[in-house]
Amino acid sequence: MRAGARFEPMRAAYDFSGMTREQAFPHHAGLTGLTGMTTGFREIFIDPAPDQMADLLELVADERPDVLVTDETIFGAGFVRERLGLRQAWTATSVYMFSSRDTAPFGLGLFPSTGPWGRARNAMLRLATDHAVLRGLRRHGERVRSRVGLDPLRTGPFENIVRPPDLYLMGTVPSFEYPLSDMLAQTHFVGALQSAGSPSGALPSWWADLDGSRPVVHITQGTVANDARRLLLPAIQALADEDVMAVATTGVDPEGLDPGTLPDNVRLERFVPHARLLPRTDVMVTNGGYGGVNTALAHGVPLVVAGATEEKHEVGQRVAWAGAGIHLRNRKLSQRDVRDAVHRILTEPSFRARARALREEYRGRGGRAEAADRIEALAKR
Repeated sequence: MRAGARFEPMRAAYDFSGMTREQAFPHHAGLTGLTGMTTGFREIFIDPAPDQMADLLELVADERPDVLVTDETIFGAGFVRERLGLRQAWTATSVYMFSSRDTAPFGLGLFPSTGPWGRARNAMLRLATDHAVLRGLRRHGERVRSRVGLDPLRTGPFENIVRPPDLYLMGTVPSFEYPLSDMLAQTHFVGALQSAGSPSGALPSWWADLDGSRPVVHITQGTVANDARRLLLPAIQALADEDVMAVATTGVDPEGLDPGTLPDNVRLERFVPHARLLPRTDVMVTNGGYGGVNTALAHGVPLVVAGATEEKHEVGQRVAWAGAGIHLRNRKLSQRDVRDAVHRILTEPSFRARARALREEYRGRGGRAEAADRIEALAKR
């Protein structure tokens, strides 16, 4: 690689890269809501941490790094940082994860509330989740830390696994994240972490169909949460008779999802580069993946979010709070839900206006270059 990096595979830790959640964790199939989120957090992120630590300790012994750079869910790296006293930078893959007096506990999907009554609400909900609803998850985190010889953290679930990093890089803009009076000082908004330039390669044979004669709706379910019955198929059928061109991407082999006969106005691909597609897109329908949502907003595209797994309903709530789209919170998504939401986005100018305002805010951030500069400054500190 041009940066001089080399690939080192995980050896002790379970490496499920390239797999969908259902492939890597078959017993997670069908889990949604709070159960889906807590099960995923426990088994995908917490449980692999000791083995991740073992792998990383071997690498650190050879490389002697100045800074550990990871996303916020590689908890094994946080264990290494505590063990060896290294500095660590997080590049966020989701919304701000630490608790605040201004918000309800993470996972409930509630808007912030900063007045006296709102903060009282937040405190009561935090007490209930810490000691009742999410008590098992909090204790599980304490047990895993104990297994690797680390003292417990006196914080709530989702954040009692590792200590905050020295640098927290959010791949978004302030107007997309809730404004918090007690946000960590080492948090920096760098904008969308997109690839530079436009990708090369052949475009799909149907590309000329995106000629601007009718609105383009992009449907994406990401690469991990790939139960097509949850979003992809209902959205395709919902738009079958609408005067739009729908471009659906699967992230996996489309044939494996058994999409059936596609409506005439739907184009289905495993992958289409967002840098090429989003400038032609009027609405994006998504399951709420953080990277995809921020990429859409960086292009000024409003969203319909149907988040059911992991923390994606928290992402959807921020889309709604920012005014740049609609969050569909129903456990079971109907075709009517999708059709009505897409129609609102296309006919109510406020959503497009807010998305375009956010686009200008993203353009004012340094993106990948700013993230690299801040990491280098941390290394030199």
